[in-house]
Amino acid sequence: MSEIKTIEGVDVRGKRVIVRVDFNVPVKDGVVGDDTRIRAALPTIEYLVSGGAKVILMSHLGRPAGDGFDEKFTLAPAARRLAELIDAPVAFASDTVGADARAKAAALADGCVLLLENLRFDAREKKNDPAFCEELASLADLYVNDAFGTAHRAHASTAGVASLLPAYAGFLLAGEVETLSDMLDAPRRPFVAILGGSKVSDKVGVIDALIGKADTIIVGGGMCFTFLLAQGKTVGTSLKEDDWVVRAGEMIDKAAAAGVKLLLPVDVKVADAFAEDAATRICSVDAIPCDMMGLDIGPETEKLYAQAIAEGSTVFWNGPMGVFEMQAFEHGTRAVAEAVAANKEAATIIGGGDSVAAVNKFALADEMTFISTGGGASMELVEGKVLPGVAALRS
Repeated sequence: MSEIKTIEGVDVRGKRVIVRVDFNVPVKDGVVGDDTRIRAALPTIEYLVSGGAKVILMSHLGRPAGDGFDEKFTLAPAARRLAELIDAPVAFASDTVGADARAKAAALADGCVLLLENLRFDAREKKNDPAFCEELASLADLYVNDAFGTAHRAHASTAGVASLLPAYAGFLLAGEVETLSDMLDAPRRPFVAILGGSKVSDKVGVIDALIGKADTIIVGGGMCFTFLLAQGKTVGTSLKEDDWVVRAGEMIDKAAAAGVKLLLPVDVKVADAFAEDAATRICSVDAIPCDMMGLDIGPETEKLYAQAIAEGSTVFWNGPMGVFEMQAFEHGTRAVAEAVAANKEAATIIGGGDSVAAVNKFALADEMTFISTGGGASMELVEGKVLPGVAALRS
């Protein structure tokens, strides 16, 4: 496979460089609540600034309708936060490819930064519209993609513009691809993969791919109940996907044939309602009451999973073990997070999404080797799919 071209070593002085970043951050009352994604882009932005580039940033935020400006989704708060984090002037354009963007891009001085307004205010972004791609490309001389979290989307800002300008990867995107690719191609063994979340249908491709690569696969979250059904157990009112029971059984058999340990819960925390104040109890997976639902793994499962995690030399985690957003059902996810953090000898990789939210909630992010910024993108890469935003950067 050809290598990704990175921005390192490229002469950017005096060049207008348009950079796809991921500033899809939480905003409340005009203030960025969590600036993790902005900080993640700083190495690339600062490298370009120090190299004398005229840096033009573009991003989406939220899910606007795509029919014009929407105050709820403006990137102005992100521009203000970036200005606080970086030692360079930061301007903000009130549009994306309109008169203000064109004027401010043309007037940009070396070492200065401009953030364009939300890409998704224009419906042409998600359609990878050729005219929109041309308008974005006309603002710059070079293109850099540093938004791994959107690299699995063939949008104008991730794929289209890359075909019109000399295109490179930023440090964040290159690091993500390298780390995840190395994990899959040459992991230190044993390789332990932890997969959670609500649905088997969302993870079937990932599980299939990892059966050929991992030594142990740990399954938690709502999707475990479909696997338990495949083993002939009853799961009460727990979340399940009846259409995927046979497929789950096939994956159990495939793992066994490949000599891969596929660990499922042995006990769960069940509740009489999907609510914080529900009545709960711990029960074996062989005795789930018909009128209760599993919302977390149980203490014996926590011990089983922690032991398997402790034995890993490479540990990859994507997806919570239960409804960790509710305090009553966070214990299993916390236990897994603590077990991953405790394995100091392993390369510990958090695969984006809710797992990142979990390690942040439990203040364990600094204990992990690598935290991916892209849940969907990391899953598609693990699954073996081509990411359009990455393919566009291959030399």
